[in-house]
Amino acid sequence: MCSEDGRAATAEGVMCNVPSAGTAPAGAEARGQVVKPGFEHIDWSTPWFAQFAARGVRWQQAALASGAALLAGMNEDARHSSQTTGLGERLAFIAQEDLPAGSAYEAHIASTGCVPTRHNLHDFFNALVWFQFPRIKAALNARQSAAIDALGVGPTRGATRDALTLFDENAVLFACADPALNAALRAFDWQTLFVAGRAAWGSACEVRCFGHALLEKLITPYKACTAHAWIVDVPPAYFTWPVAGRDEWLDAAVSLALSTADQLGGRVFAPLPVLGIPGWWPANKAPSFYDDVAVFRRGRRAR
Repeated sequence: MCSEDGRAATAEGVMCNVPSAGTAPAGAEARGQVVKPGFEHIDWSTPWFAQFAARGVRWQQAALASGAALLAGMNEDARHSSQTTGLGERLAFIAQEDLPAGSAYEAHIASTGCVPTRHNLHDFFNALVWFQFPRIKAALNARQSAAIDALGVGPTRGATRDALTLFDENAVLFACADPALNAALRAFDWQTLFVAGRAAWGSACEVRCFGHALLEKLITPYKACTAHAWIVDVPPAYFTWPVAGRDEWLDAAVSLALSTADQLGGRVFAPLPVLGIPGWWPANKAPSFYDDVAVFRRGRRAR
């Protein structure tokens, strides 16, 4: 859940399930203790983190040194970019305690360009996404800020702000050139999407992670981890482009869609269990992986 200033609570710790390079106390896993993952547990070789690795590895080393070192690295990158927030202010990062009392998080980012940032995984991934998809982040920020200006900060956010928050926290971009696969995702037809259509992944559809809370959860992945998929129709030639070109195209197309949509709500997304994506988890090579109806649900088809 998110607090009303737009800050999302850091994901709760999970049972110890981290790489051996971690710093969990000796015997913690055997004793069943809850171990909270940290910066040292990011595995940049995984499909969900690999897209951020070029900048992420450098920031990770800074984060392991100190919060001040991490902010310095973020701001050094921001100074060498032309990125702006929702109202055209130059992007920068500040310590969370520098957010003025009573200021709404999204409105502050829009009006000043400064993103309040804590020394934790949640805000680390948020900052990485600002660089990976800058126009999408700016479009989200602009709409959040406009909604706050129109309605103020109250006990509820309303459907539009809820949808924007879901996107920001938990979205993946489902880029697809095959209408049949788009339809399969919307229909919860996992057999078509992941089994019969398996060969199409990488040549007719793919996924880019966006939500920073989702990325935080994927530090310790679990089968039921589910994203809110935003479906993006792409031209067939998209799959011949280099990754950087694909991301730039997605950034432009999705930011335009977010900026111009008349209404946004939860129904614009399609649930997507991310460990079902071919190539993302070794166990999903077996078709029986998708027989788990607690994860791969029948969804709206049953209604």
